[in-house]
Amino acid sequence: MRRLFLTIAVLLVSGFRGAAQDPVQLSPAEFKVEVENERVRVLRVKRAAHAKSPLHEHPAAVAIYLTDLHVKIHGADGSVQEVTRKKGQASFNAATKHAEENVADQPLEAIVIELKAGPGAPLPLPLDAVKVDPKHNVVEIENERVRVIRILREPHAKMPLHEHGRYVSVALTDVGSRTTFPDGTTRENRRKAGEAGWRDPVKHSIENLGDQHMEEIQVEIK
Repeated sequence: MRRLFLTIAVLLVSGFRGAAQDPVQLSPAEFKVEVENERVRVLRVKRAAHAKSPLHEHPAAVAIYLTDLHVKIHGADGSVQEVTRKKGQASFNAATKHAEENVADQPLEAIVIELKAGPGAPLPLPLDAVKVDPKHNVVEIENERVRVIRILREPHAKMPLHEHGRYVSVALTDVGSRTTFPDGTTRENRRKAGEAGWRDPVKHSIENLGDQHMEEIQVEIK
């Protein structure tokens, strides 16, 4: 019986330790869940100037920076790394355990797309947007887990019929577009800069309705 109690105690302590390293539970004021499903958990990270976040961990993830970033990353092994990023950049990061310090005089904001499941079977994309319209769909990162595409549309630009696999979309500018589906139906899509959302596989054509350049990042999940 004593051994049983000890086993239960060890399991409980291990569970609490694991939960404590989840940034959402550890620092809920900084890490907010925007989207969660069986493939991803999308976090919005906001950190004040010179603020620190305690030791936490992430699985493999894509980060998209909504502001310039200048941080010190303190690894669980005691290492310290200084990292800078520009607003609008994207990066792929392996699974990590670290603490962070915003060393800038300005607050930072980023979208972090945590990957849950391993790579699945690639979706067939006969009308792959990158091949149909490479001018407006630029691949920035690709590996076995994700393909990160920067979407660029000049004022009133039109993109011909194309398709995407499952992905997370992050608007870098305000978006005002018209989507036309293969059956001829249309839908207007309006989002504010910084909005993030999950998208199921889709086939459509797009028109930028605005007078301004439009830009977003799409993170296709493999």
